[in-house]
Amino acid sequence: MIRFIKIIPYILLVSLFTACSLNSANPTGAGPAKVELKKNGDSYQLFVDGKEFFIKGAGLEGGSIEELALHGGNAMRTWRTDNRFRTGQEVLDEAHKHGIMVCMGIEIARERHGFDYNDTAEVRKQFEYARQEVLKYKDHPALLAWGIGNELNLRATNPKVWEAVEDISIMIHEIDPNHPTTTMLAGAHKDVVDVVVASCPSLDFLSFQLYADIVNLPRYLEESGYDGAYVVSEWGATGHWESARTEWGRPIEQTSHEKAIAYNQRYQKVIASDPEQCIGSFVFLWGQKQERTPTWYGMFLESGENTESMDVMQYIWTGSWPENRCPALKVYHLNGHSAYENVQLTPGEPCEATVIVEDADNDELKYRWEIIPEVPENMQSDGGDFEQRPGTVFVKETGKEQINFTAPENPGQYRLFVYAFDGHNNAATANIPFIIQSMN
Repeated sequence: MIRFIKIIPYILLVSLFTACSLNSANPTGAGPAKVELKKNGDSYQLFVDGKEFFIKGAGLEGGSIEELALHGGNAMRTWRTDNRFRTGQEVLDEAHKHGIMVCMGIEIARERHGFDYNDTAEVRKQFEYARQEVLKYKDHPALLAWGIGNELNLRATNPKVWEAVEDISIMIHEIDPNHPTTTMLAGAHKDVVDVVVASCPSLDFLSFQLYADIVNLPRYLEESGYDGAYVVSEWGATGHWESARTEWGRPIEQTSHEKAIAYNQRYQKVIASDPEQCIGSFVFLWGQKQERTPTWYGMFLESGENTESMDVMQYIWTGSWPENRCPALKVYHLNGHSAYENVQLTPGEPCEATVIVEDADNDELKYRWEIIPEVPENMQSDGGDFEQRPGTVFVKETGKEQINFTAPENPGQYRLFVYAFDGHNNAATANIPFIIQSMN
């Protein structure tokens, strides 16, 4: 009887500890999803709890998970477990609430940031960090896969980085038998693919990140001979490094309408056309970020409105368009010139800008015009790192597709942005780079 009395509190304590653990790491109480990659002949399919799962995903850290679900997405990826918007726990919990699966990124140090993969102590510390993150989240029902690092090949020379990735992948498989592993590569060139395939045999599939260059992915796969499964883990608008440039070296950004056309064409030509090796994709970016401009990569505006690329993704994922469509910006001119015509102004010069925007729902459109200086070259980000947004030097809101304004007095490089809002949380946008030369 005495022994029984002593055991009861112990059992209660263990039960309470187990319940608390479930509540913190898995508040639903459901078990982890069983995610499997299967091969049938020459084709690969991903399965979640026995059901085929083609990834209709988006790269998302600060964006709306609920909006992703409403637009027909079924998955998201992160670049790290915790980020400045949400903890890994919050991401997984919210994703599960909306029926979204998560490819959880594990932050792995990059050589281009100064990490030395010859430093065995630091590599071991990183391995232990990864192990703790996997233990923390491996049983969450929203977890889809583990993404070990992001673009570790970008400007890297030390092949030991792939030894570190392989060690982490093996460790994950040992403690988490339910979820596959991958690593996200910048591009898909043969030299990189060959090294990763040889160095990291435990990875379940590869993940490639390409923008305008995505149209060459089938050729890259043929050249490398890679016949395994893959995900396109970043793709979207034409990258600033791939774009046409002004005479003074600034990249020219696509309009929101041009981006929407490109998203659709690139998806159909590459992702949808490879049912054998491609198991899905994560479109970039389901959110907003500053990178050369505040509108270049985000499918949302800073103020939260949807852009036309989101309409396209809903159609791709569901076969139906949103009930209210985003405006389509067709033409934009500054003093009669397009963004490709090297607009040069003088200080204080009177200017006129005009835009033609079509709205499928005939909504009344409101316009906002902004002048923003270019990011100084010594402050430009590299490889998607943080970049400081320049301050706005001019802003005006109108109800017309035309504006008259005076060019800034200070010589320098600028962009004139226009935003067209439909009153239903949708918008179109474009910008024209221009330069103001000194009068001296």
